Amino acid sequence: MKKLSTCVYFSWALLTAAVIPVSVGEMYTSLLNVKQAISVERKLIDYLRTYLDHELERLEDIKRFYAKVSNLHAELYKGPATAMANPLVAFTLIKRLQSEWLNLVYSNEALENTQALRSSYEKEEADLPKLEDLQGAAKGLMRLQDVYALQVPSLVKGRFQRVTNGKPIDIYLPAVSVPLSGDDCFLVGKVAYEQEDYYHSVQWLEESVRLFRGTGREWSPENEGTLEDALDHLAFSHFKTGNISSALSLSQELLHHDPMNGRVLQNVEKYEKLLVTSPAKSVGGSGLKRPTSTYLRTRDTYERLCQTQGSQPMHFENPRLFCDYFTNGNPGLLLLPVRREVLSLQPYVVLYHNFINDAEAEDIKGLAHTGLRRSVVATGVKQETAEYRISKSAWLNGSAQSTVGKLDQKISRLTGLNVKHPYGEYLQVVNYGIGGHYEPHFDHATSPSSPVYKLKTGNRVATFMIYLSSVEAGGSTAFIYANFSVPVVEKAAIFWWNLHRNGQGDMDTLHAGCPVLIGDKWVANKWIHEYGQEFQHRCSLNPEE
Repeated sequence: MKKLSTCVYFSWALLTAAVIPVSVGEMYTSLLNVKQAISVERKLIDYLRTYLDHELERLEDIKRFYAKVSNLHAELYKGPATAMANPLVAFTLIKRLQSEWLNLVYSNEALENTQALRSSYEKEEADLPKLEDLQGAAKGLMRLQDVYALQVPSLVKGRFQRVTNGKPIDIYLPAVSVPLSGDDCFLVGKVAYEQEDYYHSVQWLEESVRLFRGTGREWSPENEGTLEDALDHLAFSHFKTGNISSALSLSQELLHHDPMNGRVLQNVEKYEKLLVTSPAKSVGGSGLKRPTSTYLRTRDTYERLCQTQGSQPMHFENPRLFCDYFTNGNPGLLLLPVRREVLSLQPYVVLYHNFINDAEAEDIKGLAHTGLRRSVVATGVKQETAEYRISKSAWLNGSAQSTVGKLDQKISRLTGLNVKHPYGEYLQVVNYGIGGHYEPHFDHATSPSSPVYKLKTGNRVATFMIYLSSVEAGGSTAFIYANFSVPVVEKAAIFWWNLHRNGQGDMDTLHAGCPVLIGDKWVANKWIHEYGQEFQHRCSLNPEE
């Protein structure tokens, strides 16, 4: 058994169907919720259309008044003395100046139209993304950038490329994509900047500055950032990475647009002094360095396995691995055996193809919709959300006749294990969010104080995970120490033993859910416990096995 040499996390959430209250800013953790936001924006579009119609009517009235007065001055008032001799003309002039212009200039119609739009917007506000969602989505993009070694300039153009042998290569060509704006890049860079993550802020803010420059500083009312904002943040980011020369030139450019900015003037003076005292930093300092991870010691292996997405020929060319039609000696499978693919012998990992059909998968996802809550992890005896697990999950319990109950029966036939509660946990359904992932962790408890023991049925002896959907790219399951990954196979199920026969945890089962690059990933987990398996999964006579 390999010695554990890394900080890892135990995959745990509520073991019963208790409801966790939804907290704000969690839309980004489930693609289902992101999709639901589309209908909210459709309502906002309708509100904006109504506002535009009212504003156009108002402007047409103003244009009509303008045309009327202009025509009077172009024709009737050419000879003022003659025109004013007519008391009717004089009266209408006085009336316009005292009343009509007043009504026009101080009209509340524009304010009323704006207030109506704001009122409509506020009706939908509860269903809109929060600031935490925007930040979480930005972090998701940076996570994808890191794990899949994506190039930021390509991402900004809507392409997913990494550099291979010095050339940018498309790792995936999405059917639908959009380019990012200068303001989009500014917000991603700003999220990194506020976390003092200057490795990412420099890359995203450089794109923001480039794009803002390209628009000729044209202002858009929907934007949060400007060229000046991007220059300001990028200059300081370069300073923090030791690139004083770039910080100085960007600050000087900022002063060109805002010459009276005292803070930037002070920064320019400071940078100039630093270049005199530390000329070695003028070229680019120590360069950009990706922040180290304090909790992910296996990052390099994890990312390599995520990038290969199941393509590890050295592993899968093992002649002892095989595929077959599997019945497990169960009469219920004799007429319809399951296609089994043995992926690994240590740890023992198998893939059962076509385990679930389309109707069952849709039913399970539909049942989970209302119960989805932010996925949590165990920290000692407590539960909390974490950046290293981005998803939402729900727990399903069903009768023997329900889809959930029938899946339990199928799992029991295939594995030969007792999966009835409490010997098996309720079915956990998980939907991943933007860049959704779960970094390396064990499914079995690694501490005697783990909440898994609350069921009083021992540790998690096995995991049975069902892929309820396909994804277009990413989302593989990576086994870190075993050095292989499994791509998402729609309607298939993957099974592995978490414990050795002696009850000790199998360290080779350290695994991760790679970030979803493109697609909507749904899985269902069935965790099976030690107790109740005494006659199904016997102990070995060898205490070391």
